[in-house]
Amino acid sequence: MQLYTIPLSRTIKQSLMMVADSVMIVAALALSFVLLGKDFFSQDQRFYFYLAIATTLSILVFARIGLYRALVLYMGLQSGFLILQGVTIATCMLAVSYFFSQTPLSSDFSILPIFWMIALLFIGGSRFVSKIFLQSLIQNFRPKEPVIIYGAGSSGMQLVVALQNGDQYLPVAFVDDSHTMLGSTVHGIRVYSPNSLYELIESFSVRQILLAIPSATHAERKEILNRLEHLPVHVKTVPDLFDMVSGKVDVDQVRDIDIEDLLGRDIVPPNPELLGACINGQSVMVTGAAGSIGSELCRLIININPRRLILLDSFEYGLYEIENELREKLKDIENGEKIEIVALLGSVCNRVQMESAIQSFSVDTVYHVAAYKQVPMVEKNIVEGVQNNIFGTLISAQVAERYEVKNFVLISTDKAVRPTNFMGATKRFAEQVLQAIARGECTTRFSIVRFGNVLGSSGSVVPLFRKQISSGGPVTVTHPEVTRYFMTVQEAAQLVIQAGSMATGGDVFVLDMNEPIRIVDLAKKMVHLMGYDIKDENSYRGDIAIEYTGLRPGEKLHEELMIGESVTGTEHPKIVRAEEETLSWEALQKLLDRLRKACSNIDLQEIRTVLIEAVDGFEPKEEVSDPLWDINKSMEDMPEKEVANVTPLFKE
Repeated sequence: MQLYTIPLSRTIKQSLMMVADSVMIVAALALSFVLLGKDFFSQDQRFYFYLAIATTLSILVFARIGLYRALVLYMGLQSGFLILQGVTIATCMLAVSYFFSQTPLSSDFSILPIFWMIALLFIGGSRFVSKIFLQSLIQNFRPKEPVIIYGAGSSGMQLVVALQNGDQYLPVAFVDDSHTMLGSTVHGIRVYSPNSLYELIESFSVRQILLAIPSATHAERKEILNRLEHLPVHVKTVPDLFDMVSGKVDVDQVRDIDIEDLLGRDIVPPNPELLGACINGQSVMVTGAAGSIGSELCRLIININPRRLILLDSFEYGLYEIENELREKLKDIENGEKIEIVALLGSVCNRVQMESAIQSFSVDTVYHVAAYKQVPMVEKNIVEGVQNNIFGTLISAQVAERYEVKNFVLISTDKAVRPTNFMGATKRFAEQVLQAIARGECTTRFSIVRFGNVLGSSGSVVPLFRKQISSGGPVTVTHPEVTRYFMTVQEAAQLVIQAGSMATGGDVFVLDMNEPIRIVDLAKKMVHLMGYDIKDENSYRGDIAIEYTGLRPGEKLHEELMIGESVTGTEHPKIVRAEEETLSWEALQKLLDRLRKACSNIDLQEIRTVLIEAVDGFEPKEEVSDPLWDINKSMEDMPEKEVANVTPLFKE
């Protein structure tokens, strides 16, 4: 059914409201006469003349203070103050007209307070009754979705006003943990205890709960979410109140809960001295700048006032996007016009380009993020994984040492600890390269920062789970017992920069990731908090099934962060320094020569052997498999006359 309205211009609507207000002012005065037992229609002509003048001036004042600019449907507390102000001025003007009319009533002002109250009731009440009527009319034709607001503080109060003026949600109840709020009414909506949630959901047929608790810590939000998890509702969070435009909340602004709320992990405020030590006023390079971690580092660095920021990546479109984003950010940064941004399209494996960039831009600090990190992909492309992760790090470090870069920070991973996959093995080999170089006489301070999974990074399970749940499932988990460490990309970037500032040379910093989380538990929480039930053998009527796909090649059930047991604290409570044994540069050099030759020949068996020798605890669970290796091997079985016509892949 469609709601039809008469199309009127804004001017005509305002004119009609002016006429209506004029009638209500006169009606309010007439009713005041009746209440005092006096005859309104037997007054002197001068009285009506001055009353007309007072009424006209009152309407002009109403227009001047903006009463006719306020839309009736969206009238709130501010409009109420305007009505109060306008009626008070109208009453004063009526008093003046009394004085000039010289009627028997000119000395009797007892009628004025009665007029003030009645006029306020007529003019204000008519508007709010009209608002309620229009809202109910719209509700009948476009029903709003009933929601419960969790949090009856200032944020919840402002939210309910915004929702009442919108056309998407209908607030039906507040829920708050504060005992002092229970039983009270906020904007016509009662406040209940969290213990009443199930009854409220049943009574009002609620399918969504909106969290309005911006001041709560992540630990507090996690506790609340644990209470809400098993209710049959979709739990969402609302935007910051500053993002609410024109008192209305857009549907797109009400979003699913932040995954960090499920972790209950509160970020330690960064130390400004540690943040700025390697960046403020310096020339900084970020390799792999277009990736999730690299781009977040760039966003943070640009706010710490570097002299120059060099972005290096081989992903053209990603580099284009992060460069444009950073240039936009410069407009909002004080002295942003003095910060130079340089975007370089290239690879860390290109020694000539790396030398040219570091020398030409006088780089002081390098954050080496560039790496292939998707375990299944590197398992199938081992040669390129070795080239990029090991030799790319080697080239970058050697160039940094040659041109006396002050700080070089390698971003590593928990998968480098006793790895079962080639990605982790190449990252551990790269760590040892830096440690070996740092043992020599060099001016560059080399350091390594190791941490686990980053929420929001490319390949993260969280967006995958959310997409699978939204499409009706199933949610795919590799194994019921698999666990992973998690932290937000923002926290990871802050800790990486602070760790690098504490380096003395060859340091291995490990970030505190808290306790590992079972992936299946994370999946179940997301299913429940998005308003669905798990479908399994115990609940055939559930909504979303969880499907176990088995561990992928190279994956472990549980990741580790430490190779040894020797650790010491640092200036930061979330960063520790690990003492780990490593190979000498002489031993590494021989292994690098063998690895370089094996890559040239696409000899995966030799690559496997070298990595097993170099990386303590590396136990690949699968036989190596690489499409190029299969092609190269097939050429060995070809007749010599056919081989002569084929250029072997990567042969020297």
